[in-house]
Amino acid sequence: MVPDDVSPDASAADALVAIRNLDVRFTGRREVHAVRGISLTIRPGEAVAIVGESGSGKSVTSRSIVGLAGDNAQVSADEFSVVGRDALRLREGQWRDIRGRRIGFVLQDALTSLDPLRTVGREIAETLRTHRIVSRREIPGRVDELLREAGIPDAEVRSRQYPHQLSGGLRQRALIASALAGKPELLIADEPTTALDVTVQAQILDLLEAKKEEGTALLLVSHDLAVVSRIADRVLVMHDGVVVEEGPTATVLTDPADPYTRSLLAAVPSASTRGTRLSSTSPVPISTGPATTKPVPFDDTDSTPVLEAVGVTKRYPLPGGGSRTAVDDVSLTLAPGQKLGIVGESGSGKSTLARLLLDLTLPDEGEIRIGGLPWSKKEGVDADLRRQVQFISQDPLGSFDPRYSIGEIVAEPLGIRLRTPGAREAVAELLGSVGLDASFIDASPRRLSGGQRQRVAIARALALEPRALICDEPVSALDVSIQAQVLDLFSDLAERTGTALVFISHDLGVVHHLVDQVLVMRYGRLIESGDVDDVFTNPLHPYTQDLVAAIPRLATTAPHQPGSPRRLPA
Repeated sequence: MVPDDVSPDASAADALVAIRNLDVRFTGRREVHAVRGISLTIRPGEAVAIVGESGSGKSVTSRSIVGLAGDNAQVSADEFSVVGRDALRLREGQWRDIRGRRIGFVLQDALTSLDPLRTVGREIAETLRTHRIVSRREIPGRVDELLREAGIPDAEVRSRQYPHQLSGGLRQRALIASALAGKPELLIADEPTTALDVTVQAQILDLLEAKKEEGTALLLVSHDLAVVSRIADRVLVMHDGVVVEEGPTATVLTDPADPYTRSLLAAVPSASTRGTRLSSTSPVPISTGPATTKPVPFDDTDSTPVLEAVGVTKRYPLPGGGSRTAVDDVSLTLAPGQKLGIVGESGSGKSTLARLLLDLTLPDEGEIRIGGLPWSKKEGVDADLRRQVQFISQDPLGSFDPRYSIGEIVAEPLGIRLRTPGAREAVAELLGSVGLDASFIDASPRRLSGGQRQRVAIARALALEPRALICDEPVSALDVSIQAQVLDLFSDLAERTGTALVFISHDLGVVHHLVDQVLVMRYGRLIESGDVDDVFTNPLHPYTQDLVAAIPRLATTAPHQPGSPRRLPA
């Protein structure tokens, strides 16, 4: 790593990336000036992070460095050197020689980045074969080794599976393994740990730090400031296409000079922010306009549980015979206005439990009740009761009708059409509650970013003012400031309408900030539960202790420097 007293221009000749005054415009029906006047230098063994909200230009900057800004992008710069080549003069064939071999690229959305028609093993093998990293005979063993390095268990089995057969976390790890296959000099990672559980995230960060110590340069694009503080040497803060602040990580994240940077840091959820508002906005109106059904009024004297699970168990058959128990004898009670968190690694049973609570999957044993009544397809529950429980999924695009506009998606649960008097106003109010303006009403969901689509999903779930919301990673794709607004919205709902919340997340900082009670799951079983402060500050089970120890925290000192001793997490 270059010492702090060496200016960025002093060793530009040794840099893998040297950019001065980068400008990126998108042409079309309307011109978008996405990046304006960015300068960036990255040297071997150095980690640089770019942070900022959606639309700030951080992803456009990272994609421009690998020649993937877009067909309608106009890229200009006073200097644009990438791995010793003039990027403005490179043809597509030359870019293909660089991508994968000299520059690895990890995108946020692994499902769309991996070929659905190829196993993940073949995906990784392509890089090894195309760039002749190892001999053909060594490729299968090297593929399994890369998957294990990325934290994937049973690598020999997973390498033969297709992307749709893996969880979101496993897909993301497979994508990281593919990016590292060519032993690149520079790794560009756009939200590489967003879909990962906290323990796997720690493992991936250890892997990235090890690559950095070996001399690999890293450009990290992330909204997780704790992750940035652990691994980055320098930080660029972007807003509206320009860099508003830049400097050593410890300085920018502990003593920010720009008001925008200070607002980002103030919005980071943690144990210390519990009970406070994270966003600068005032509480938003919760009413949703002309709903076809009247919401149940909040009676804070009503002690009837909103939702109950009594000894539920769910097993799935295995191809070779036998079965796998996904949820094993789990019970929970959700009171009006209560916020309940469920945490655990991928495969712990969190999402299966959510499907049981939603009656999307029938339990093999036990019972689900809503408002004291059986909640099961077998019981013929009426539509009014079903409206009282709504779902916010981790994959919003998969839950949208691609033929519908955003306005039609949000209006659908209200039973109204957009041309109905007052409908557009009601939809605009719902969108506004999650930080989207009325211009999104006529947009297609496929043209939105992942964070914007998640906000639409939340707005749709709120449309009927449900008694309970089941949320599976509802803020994992959101920038920190929008995440803060949505977390405040959840708190407002619980306090003002009595909406109960089941909040499934791998981000323990978010969980600690938001919920009252927490359940810790492992291998389908409930291993620890209680008040969130008690569980996270004094965990009793060794597994919970490992989870809490792996939580990334904002550092007050510079990241580890190559060659110096490094204390690994317990």
